[in-house]
This record gives sequence, C-alpha cells and structure tokens, in this order.
Amino acid sequence: MNEHPPSLEQRDDGVVCLRGAWTFAGLRAQPQLRAQLRQLRAKAQSWDVRQAELDSLGALWLWQDWQARLPAQLQASAAQLALWQGLLDEQVAAQADTAPVRSAGRWRAAVQGLGEATLALGREAQAVCMLWGRVLLASAHVLRHPAALPWRELSANMYHAGVSALGITALVGLLIGVVLSYLSSQQLARYGANVLIVDLLGISILRELGPLLAAILVAGRSGSAMTAQLGTMKLNQELDALSALGISPTLRLAWPKTVALLLVMPLLAAWTSALALLGGMLAANWELGLSFAQFLDRFPRAVKLVHLWVGLGKSAVFGLLIGLIGCHFGLTAPPSSEGLGRATTRAVVAAITLVIVADALFAVLFSITLKSRP
Repeated sequence: MNEHPPSLEQRDDGVVCLRGAWTFAGLRAQPQLRAQLRQLRAKAQSWDVRQAELDSLGALWLWQDWQARLPAQLQASAAQLALWQGLLDEQVAAQADTAPVRSAGRWRAAVQGLGEATLALGREAQAVCMLWGRVLLASAHVLRHPAALPWRELSANMYHAGVSALGITALVGLLIGVVLSYLSSQQLARYGANVLIVDLLGISILRELGPLLAAILVAGRSGSAMTAQLGTMKLNQELDALSALGISPTLRLAWPKTVALLLVMPLLAAWTSALALLGGMLAANWELGLSFAQFLDRFPRAVKLVHLWVGLGKSAVFGLLIGLIGCHFGLTAPPSSEGLGRATTRAVVAAITLVIVADALFAVLFSITLKSRP
C-alpha cells in the first residue's frame, strides 16, 4: 500500500472513503488533500478508512479535521482506532494537567510574593528598631556627657524642619480650616445648630487634623530632605570618613535630626491647629454669621484642654517616627543616584503611611480607654 498515493472520494450514499498511503511521505507529496478534507467534512455522513494506511501524521490530519473527536459513523481497523485513542488520551491528559499547574503556579507566585514582601517589611522594621536603639544609646551618652551634645547640628535641624516649615503649614492649615468649616456649616445650618461648629472644629482640629496635617507636610518636606542628605553623604563616602575619624554617624547625624523633629513637631502641630481654627472661624463668620466673640467665648467651654494635650503628644510621636524613617532610608540608601532617588521616595511613602497607621492606633487606643472608664 506504500506504493499507492493517498486519495479520497465520496460515494453516492455520502460515505467518504480513504485509500492509499496517508503517511508522512504520501501527504507531503499531496498537500491539497487538506483542503479536500475540509470541503467534504460538512457533507460527509460516514467515513471509511479501512483501505487507507495511516501513520501518526495521517491520523493527526483526520483528527484535526474532525475537530478532535471521532465521527459518529466511522469504519476503521483496530490499529487505526488505537492511533486516535492515543491522540485522545494525550488531549485529555494535557487538559487535566495544564490548568491545575498554571493555577498552582499563579497561587504559588502570589504566596511567594506575599511572603517576600512580609520578610522585607520585617527586615525594615528590625533595622528601624535597631536605629532607634542606637539613638537611645546616643541620648544616654549625651546625658552622661553634656559636652558631647551636638548643639550646632540640633539647632540647624530644628530651624530647617521647624522655622522653615511655618509658611507652608500655616497656608495648608488655614485652607483646611476654611474647607472644613464650610462643609460642616452646610449640614449644621439645616438643624439650626450653628453654634456647634465651634465644638466640631475645635475637637477635630486640635486632636486630629492639626497634628496629622503637620506630620504629613513635614514627612514630605523634611523627611525627604533628611534621606537625601544622608544618602548623598553615603554616596560620597562621608559616612565612612566620619567613622574612620572616630565620630559616630548616629550621634552627629541621626540623633540631631530625630530629636529635632521630636521637639519641633508639637510646636508645628499647635501652629497648624491655630491657623486652621482661624480659617474655620472666618468661614463660620461668613457662612453662619457666627461672630468672632461668640466663637471665642464658646471655644474654651466646648473644647477641653485634654484634646490639645492629646494632639501635642501624638505630634511628638509622629516627629519621632518621621525622623527614624528618614534617617534609616538615608543611611541604608544604595550608593548610586538611582538608588538614592528610590530611597527618598520610599522614605516619604513609608513615613506618611506609618504616621497614618499610628494615628489610627491612637484613635483605637483612646476609644478603648474611654469605654473602660466607669
């Protein structure tokens, strides 16, 4: 049968008969048979392949033409049926194995990525805690040896982080106070509770918005500057030079920056809160007709002093966190311009995120404390 070329014909009863060598050698010589198969597929009622010699290629051609399933009426030998059964088994095995493997691969990659991110976060947290420990040791050294206190570095950082930030914090605080007062007054006016704008502005600004706004602005302004400065010093090998001279980079660089933010942040929060209250008072006067005298008269009776102390205490913690994050990413920045840019970006994002997380934790803690009181 190897000497006979492959052929096919359709009888009058609709049966398609295959004859000849439907093998690799025979089909390579007559590629037009593929088109004839497609034409007869729609009109064929039955298939007879008993007089054809099939190898794996011929069986595959017919299998693909039959759309990966045997015709309902097929006359074939046992050997020919075994070829198609092998193709069917391979198809079923591929469908059974591929999807779970791909799904498992995706899940494995997702779990692996989550694990790597968790480990990286743990390493960063450990490094920040170690820096905090070194800052505490530097503080103990300064208490024991006051002459070692870096006054110049501390005052310079307090000026750059505090005094230089008065303008931007005042502007943002004033505008936020105006916006908050306008939004609140529209709702309070519906119920004739115009005077309650004092309570709302006083508590929300002194306790939350003032410290949070100041912390976010300082994190984006001073935190990034600290990271860039320390990263540049590391890039220029200035940190190595300080260590070679016996000067502690923690005492001379990280400690002044962290302590400066710790001291300055409560003052900035009070300044921002004062300007926000001023903006809220102006908007309340324009929108609700609440005079300045009425606002100032109700304010000390509606807002307890504890809200101010809570806001100032939170601000000190925010300043400490921003200083530690900025110094950590600066001291660990890769010694390249690209790495320094990434470290600065990460420092700002991490500082702002950590400040918001800490603020949420404070809110939950104070809420639990108030509920536990008799």
